[in-house]
Amino acid sequence: MSAGTHDDIDWAARLTELRRLDALESEAVREVAQRLAGGLPEDAVVVDAGCGAGGMSAALASVLKDNGGGRLVLIDASEELLIAAQEAAEATGSGDVAVTTVVADVAVDPLASLVPQADLVWASAMVHHLPDQQAGVTALVRLLAPGGRLALAEGGTGQSFLPWDIGLGHPGLESRLNAARNAWFADLRGGIDGAVAMPYGWTTALTRAGLVEATSFSYLVEHPPPVDDAVRRYVVERFTWLADVVSDRLAPADRETLAELLDPDSAYYVGARDDVFMLYARTVHTAVRPR
Repeated sequence: MSAGTHDDIDWAARLTELRRLDALESEAVREVAQRLAGGLPEDAVVVDAGCGAGGMSAALASVLKDNGGGRLVLIDASEELLIAAQEAAEATGSGDVAVTTVVADVAVDPLASLVPQADLVWASAMVHHLPDQQAGVTALVRLLAPGGRLALAEGGTGQSFLPWDIGLGHPGLESRLNAARNAWFADLRGGIDGAVAMPYGWTTALTRAGLVEATSFSYLVEHPPPVDDAVRRYVVERFTWLADVVSDRLAPADRETLAELLDPDSAYYVGARDDVFMLYARTVHTAVRPR
């Protein structure tokens, strides 16, 4: 989830939040790792580009261990996140998987000279933070061995945590929060130095980068009510973050509702509601380098 500082986001400062989300996604992500890497040979090379706190790194290491071993290369521009990801991967690889790290910026560094040719390259929620997304995809393609697969986790649905009517303010608050978040991100991308538009989908980007067999699938992250404390903490963190970045894009009534949801003394406090849940889908786009 980390891709350098082109977006001026301090990803290392969000390590606790990233780890919490990794834990909440772990079951779903493990299934994705099995789907992508389960058939690889025991000497396979797998790259996790923009590894963040290492949720998928750990899942990939576990699958490689089950395969009989392999090599896992973690790439990130943040040394702090690389350390966290390496620890997570080594804990699940249990010595059967060689885990190495590379401090690099996918947008500018010559990755192909730093990373061995890979059977699988995984990049989650990373490419959309790069100035030129198509160039970023092409850079990742260069890491593939013939027959290797690139998998980009990009897009899906907005995260949902609350019912449509929460008994406060106007119904449908979350849809408006997600719309404001999308507008915020559009402005963020527009402010990235050297930003280049990519007015087409991810499978098209994979095909334009020279890959074949482009397709997509989605996976679901779901924690139905009643949720545990880990989900509650994440929901509070998420709404706190939304309040920080999109409050000025909301109508006054929605700002008041959001403030009430984040007030621990309020009867509507999101951290204490019994109807809180966690639901969203992430989409993975894959394609293969011709042999």
